[in-house]
Amino acid sequence: MFDLYLLRGNFNALYQKVRNYPVAKKPYTQEVIDRVGYAMDMASIWYYKGIKCMQRSAATACLLRDFGVPAEMIIGIQQVPFKSHAWVEVEGRVVSDKPYMRELWAVVDHF
Repeated sequence: MFDLYLLRGNFNALYQKVRNYPVAKKPYTQEVIDRVGYAMDMASIWYYKGIKCMQRSAATACLLRDFGVPAEMIIGIQQVPFKSHAWVEVEGRVVSDKPYMRELWAVVDHF
């Protein structure tokens, strides 16, 4: 679904979908976060085309929320040269990328 949003150039639809995606009322453990991360790694390897950080982060955040994890998708930028990147955090801790992402990117939004 997120791949289709980006294919159509509809970032707003992706943004609204993730922003409004509910967190299930379930207890969660670190094992749930680790398993979802592993599942996303495997899905990214076997997907028929390259995965962009935006779609991977959106899917990861929503899947974690399905399991009761209060995941946030973070969008950061680098000014020179201009680049953007997306990743997922849980309670301020990066779970879908390198742990030092906030040191490399200026956060412009989280949802």
